[in-house]
Amino acid sequence: MAKLFPLWLVILFYFSRLARSSPLAPALYVFGDSLFDSGNNNLLPTLAKADYLPYGVNFDQGVTGRFTNGKTVADFIARSSPLAPALYVFGDSLFDSGNNNLLPTLAKADYLPYGVNFDQGVTGRFTNGKTVADFIADYLGLPNPPPYLSIRGSAAVTGLNYASGSCGILPETGSQYGKCLNMKDQIDLFEITTTYNTSELRRYFKNPQDFSHYLSKSIFIFSVGNNDYINNYLERQFSIRKNYSPRSFAQLLVDELAQHFQRLYKLGARKVIMFELGPLGCLPSITRKRNHGTKCVEEINQLASYFNERLPPMLNNLTSTLQGSTFVLGHANWLAYDAIQNPTKYALMDARNPCCTTWLNGTSGCIPFLTPCDGTNNHFFWDAYHLTESACSVIASGCFNDSSVCSPFIKQLVEI
Repeated sequence: MAKLFPLWLVILFYFSRLARSSPLAPALYVFGDSLFDSGNNNLLPTLAKADYLPYGVNFDQGVTGRFTNGKTVADFIARSSPLAPALYVFGDSLFDSGNNNLLPTLAKADYLPYGVNFDQGVTGRFTNGKTVADFIADYLGLPNPPPYLSIRGSAAVTGLNYASGSCGILPETGSQYGKCLNMKDQIDLFEITTTYNTSELRRYFKNPQDFSHYLSKSIFIFSVGNNDYINNYLERQFSIRKNYSPRSFAQLLVDELAQHFQRLYKLGARKVIMFELGPLGCLPSITRKRNHGTKCVEEINQLASYFNERLPPMLNNLTSTLQGSTFVLGHANWLAYDAIQNPTKYALMDARNPCCTTWLNGTSGCIPFLTPCDGTNNHFFWDAYHLTESACSVIASGCFNDSSVCSPFIKQLVEI
């Protein structure tokens, strides 16, 4: 005779299986009592609290205020266990999710049509919808890491976003537009986040060893260096071009980046993905200014190649010398270049023109509140510098599943 399971167990199994695929709803709102409470009573004047061990003894995040040893029914319904405990995001405007909103800079995307296709609307993302970082968070089963500067009170244990538009590896990059968070600034903020004795994250962990384990299993992604060319080396007001040849400038950037990665390792990071520079010579901001008849200005693409070709030996060296680390190169350049040259291969129609109406005849950011092009999903470029959500999806899914884009790809990286 077949064994009969309780109805609640069948429902729970059904939802947990669903949670392994794409979400069926954009959000889950939870109401009720201590069976579903995930920490609200921690902040209320009540004796009814579960903010101490052994509550949470079997929960990945430790003691949270849940009145059980691990997950609640609501947790299971929300999603299955994520593939990594957290996603930490660093870089420039390709990954910025709102930090520049809170900085005195001209480099902002806090108005429509930016965010026109994003569930949360205008957030400060320099695109119409999700960024590469957002898609990777989705694939990992994690919420989008909130911008660090927006955090008030408790830090997010599932990751944070430190990326800042217009900035780069060098401290002077982007300074002509105002204040932004350069690479050193971002690592400084991460150090504040993760210094155990003062970190707000420590309440989620029983001891420093558990905290270190959490960091070692988290994923760290970088998109940086683009602006060191766009907002520095290629700008006339900076003298750096007189002092450095294209090759020596690329080496300068890679050497600086290696020092930042070594520091990140000392702070606990072990799984790091660094995306290549894209084909900068294909940006509308470049091609339109030069009245170029072809899709790309190859001499500008060559500058990016000098940087990109120096990344593999640097990352391989770090992996071999820093015990327990894996530094992964994200091959975004060839993938983006192929999509620009062969857009229909990626279900795109236009890989030359910005989708939104931009300042300066298609060579800058979106003009506020003007309606963008029809079929935003058919364009590669959103404005003169940034990608559409569709283009971001191509890069993120490649890195998550395809060894020709990221090796090991993210689904393999989380198992290391």
